[in-house]
Amino acid sequence: MGLFQRLFGNGAPDGFTGSLENDETVIAHAPVQTGGHIVVTSLGLWVPGDEPRRIGWHLISKVKWEGALRVVEAVEASVEGPVVLLEDLPAQRFALDDPRRVLRAISQRVEGSIRERERVESPGVWILQRKIPGRDGVVWQARGDAGVDLGAVREAVSVFASKLAG
Repeated sequence: MGLFQRLFGNGAPDGFTGSLENDETVIAHAPVQTGGHIVVTSLGLWVPGDEPRRIGWHLISKVKWEGALRVVEAVEASVEGPVVLLEDLPAQRFALDDPRRVLRAISQRVEGSIRERERVESPGVWILQRKIPGRDGVVWQARGDAGVDLGAVREAVSVFASKLAG
């Protein structure tokens, strides 16, 4: 732990029990009305639960304010060549009294992780090149729109991967 952190703390809110990495910087935070905190860091978004957990920026599909912070997290479903196929988990909602600073920081981090994006209209697939926080390099990811079959996503990704290969 550096001298600055020993003297001034790591910027996390009082009562936050997550374990930040040594090089992880707190950017913004807000208390959740049902308990715990939303904590925005350089490596991801910490969400409350029995144990706070961090979602890497590269695994956040959507974030939106709908009277509460709505977060859609993705999981890696499979790999097709150089592309990781993602599937969205059910949205999580977090009621915050003042979302402004947190929402702005989240949007900047999610958008900032995207280096390149391509849309395949039929069947409805986003293919993104994203930076993974805390690691060198980038990863290609593909995510189908709601209701698009994973097989159709694989097919679109196969065509895209063959273009990458030249």
